Amino acid sequence: MKFGGTSVGSVDRIQAVADRIAAAVRAGDRVVAVCSAMSGETNRLIALAHEVSARPLPREYDVLVATGEQASIALVAMALNDRGVAGRSFTGLQAAIRTDRAHTKARIVDIDPQPLRAALERGEVPVVAGFQGIDAEANTTTLGRGGSDLTAVAIAHALNADVCEIYTDVDGVYTCDPNVVPSARKIERISYEEMLELASLGAKVLQTRSVELAMKVDVPLHVRSSFDTSEGTWVTREVPEMEDILVSGIAYNNREAKISLIDVPDQPGIASSIFSTLADQNINVDMIIQNISIDGTTDMTFTVAETDLDAALDALRSIQSDVGWEHIETDREVAKLSVVGVGMRSHAGVAAKMFQTLAAVGINIQMISTSEIKISVVIERKYVELAARELHSAFGLDASA
Repeated sequence: MKFGGTSVGSVDRIQAVADRIAAAVRAGDRVVAVCSAMSGETNRLIALAHEVSARPLPREYDVLVATGEQASIALVAMALNDRGVAGRSFTGLQAAIRTDRAHTKARIVDIDPQPLRAALERGEVPVVAGFQGIDAEANTTTLGRGGSDLTAVAIAHALNADVCEIYTDVDGVYTCDPNVVPSARKIERISYEEMLELASLGAKVLQTRSVELAMKVDVPLHVRSSFDTSEGTWVTREVPEMEDILVSGIAYNNREAKISLIDVPDQPGIASSIFSTLADQNINVDMIIQNISIDGTTDMTFTVAETDLDAALDALRSIQSDVGWEHIETDREVAKLSVVGVGMRSHAGVAAKMFQTLAAVGINIQMISTSEIKISVVIERKYVELAARELHSAFGLDASA
């Protein structure tokens, strides 16, 4: 059972979390709880770090921000014990969550299940700090924003759990953000592949890497509300009836930035040099377009997370004299909008309908990328909410449809 920041955001909510865990234990379940920091706490700690230092050292940054989860697990364990349930807090170190050395973006290498299994055998409820682990030198590492989801899935796999329940402030996964599309509806069941696309494309319910791991090791996920006992959304392996649904959801990310390299030499190895340089700085590149070569040069356009733009430009300028493009253009006012559905594999016409819908409201498409189950476009950021609503209706996803 994983509880997000809003679920443990106050004393009253921590008490409610303890009630829910205690009820599950009394119903006969063996429970491991994973907790995020209280809502707003990680942001407060990050702000502190940047007040003290313009460029906080990654190792010390991780030591600082990991304390938010440690406060949560201690408080939840206290509340459980007051209810007659033996709760015991576990930091990433105590839970034997081993990661690589990539501070702020660490990846889990393995989890030794023995400490948690021993606690379960003693009749305890391990309450584990999400978002953190230790590297080979026992340095505290963090897994990136939303990393508590990844912690929960990894522990569920390590312990061979029946299900990994993700408790949050919404009651499931919706066809689009209900704050933007009021007619959005809850999805009862969705495939790992669709959820992975939605998460990577901007849906904020689950961290992308957690879905990726759940799909790899086949851990069923149940996304549900912390505030009621209703069924949420099940994320599982694909079943045949899922293909009957043409589009499952609409997602967008309005925190993208576009970089264009103008007059790049059109020679073998140039693209490798550019994208290897970005990869060396842990900068993920998303959509890429290269124009037709004219007079031995071409233009190359790609997108990165807006937060990575400055670092990407620094990295690119360091190799400009070697690679030899003319100049760089950037655009921070873009967004990526996507339609997702496993039904696309067996139905034609999704791209045509998407482009027609956007054209009808005067929205220009700047970039396009596709996969078997998704079509993504880059558009001006100011139009993304309008575009999401129009596509939601066009594909029959509205609650009244």
